[in-house]
Amino acid sequence: MWTYPVLDPVAISLGPISIHWYALSYLVGIGCVWWRLNVRAAALPNRYSWNKEQVSDLVFYAVFGIILGGRIGYMLFYGFDQVMEDPLVLLKVWQGGMSFHGGMLGVFVAMWVYARWHKRTFFEITDYIAPSVPIALGAGRIGNFINGELPGRVTEVPWAAIYPGEVIGRHPSSLYQAMAEGLILFAILWIFNRTVKPRMAISGIFLLSYGMLRFTTEFFREPDTHMGYIAFGWASQGQLLSFPMIAIGLGIILYSYRNGDDRARPA
Repeated sequence: MWTYPVLDPVAISLGPISIHWYALSYLVGIGCVWWRLNVRAAALPNRYSWNKEQVSDLVFYAVFGIILGGRIGYMLFYGFDQVMEDPLVLLKVWQGGMSFHGGMLGVFVAMWVYARWHKRTFFEITDYIAPSVPIALGAGRIGNFINGELPGRVTEVPWAAIYPGEVIGRHPSSLYQAMAEGLILFAILWIFNRTVKPRMAISGIFLLSYGMLRFTTEFFREPDTHMGYIAFGWASQGQLLSFPMIAIGLGIILYSYRNGDDRARPA
């Protein structure tokens, strides 16, 4: 076993201004996705019809979706009682608490708005950004690790971590999820996207793969103490929220291959 490191959550402190590692992890993740989108557009101009200005606008929309959707989703999925007491808590992003599923829905809304305003299709956009998203997800999980968040379930495996204030070993679930949602998901999408696929297929494989990976890693993560297991005596909220992703992702893939006829069109 090893002792979970106690790290200062504040990376930079300048007088009354404090910059947390968690915020930096988001900035690094978003910056890397931004860079990756520009690289892909420049390397494959016949496949991706995006210039740098358009990519910048797209990232701007996505950031708003991540912040608002992530916060609102977290409060609705994991703190609904607080919302009932004080609805304004939905907007108090400085208090912490972000949900991937909420952030994903927020990004979907932002991409839909962008598509309407810029005369593009929704899946044209999501197919383009999906292969780069795991970079940001992995960075976010590293932020969870630095903050000592997402404690794992009790275990006696040799690599178990002893969290601050405890004497028992737990799975280092934030590292598991960083590996799954970052590296493994990126590899799946990179391999799948090496050749041109029907419109919607990349978006579908992202939903299916993330849903399955998240469902699996949740078995090693301790459920939120105020919620516990939500169903069947073993399913967490994260697993229940992943079920629709798996089903919708599979449905999108099947629809794409049965009805897609635009393999040669740029995404």
